[in-house]
Amino acid sequence: MPTILYGNMKGGVGKTTNSVMTAYQLARKGYKTLVCDLDPQANATQLLRRTYALQHNNDLKIEKTMMVALTEENIEPAIVNIMDNLYLLPSSEDFKNYPDFLEMRFMPDKEKIVTGNSETLHSEMANVKEQRIAYFAQQLAKVRNQYDFIIIDVPPTLSIFTDSAIYATNFVIIVLQTQQRSLDGAETFFEYLQGMYNNYANINFDILGVLAVLLKNNAGLDSQILKDARVDFGDDMLFDQIIRHMERLKRYDRTGIAEKGLTKYDMHDTRLHYIYTKLTNEIIDRLKDKGALN
Repeated sequence: MPTILYGNMKGGVGKTTNSVMTAYQLARKGYKTLVCDLDPQANATQLLRRTYALQHNNDLKIEKTMMVALTEENIEPAIVNIMDNLYLLPSSEDFKNYPDFLEMRFMPDKEKIVTGNSETLHSEMANVKEQRIAYFAQQLAKVRNQYDFIIIDVPPTLSIFTDSAIYATNFVIIVLQTQQRSLDGAETFFEYLQGMYNNYANINFDILGVLAVLLKNNAGLDSQILKDARVDFGDDMLFDQIIRHMERLKRYDRTGIAEKGLTKYDMHDTRLHYIYTKLTNEIIDRLKDKGALN
């Protein structure tokens, strides 16, 4: 079952929105999908909570936070159902304490620190660091077989949250908004991914593609950034489906996802679902080409 991480080192590029919209479409296609929100800002969690409230006319009850569940080594009780086939491992305010929890749980061997030489010290610190970033993957593995897809959202920073997600994933989608800082962030993220892949033998992922999100439809800058991205990453890496600038998509962050048959909707909602259905089909096709999906 594929686990997909959406990332970029630049914030505000549409990473969270696109990861949630993809998960939503996978669920509509009948794939049991889990969204893991590894961002302490909890943007994916808020979007899905608003979607639940919009579709059920009721607030989503979260009885146990992911942070508590991770300390108990059992994340299953923290997972909540949003709609048919769509589940959420929600982030919350206490998740900002996750790095401190890992530091306390995995500490260097004092004897090796005191008596060892520089090589021993380096080896011990590297081992402890990997134990910390591997912890989330170990907990996720306990529920992985219950889902057809797992989608991971992360903050736009180099942090233990991002490292933990990279360690747990087997596919990465780089989200690229058509502005220079986003392209720089995408390139930095790609280089960081390569470093993680080189440094940890237990990490095994592939870049599924680069998803372009237009800052302004049909603007000259859009075209230039896309041209530069094709040079940097290769034509085959960019998804055919481009996410154009749509005000309705921004509204979902405030209202939740609207859909025919579940909520009030209009032609703009229908168009959005059509676009993301095409993107999701392309993601599925790429996974099939890589032998990751039947």
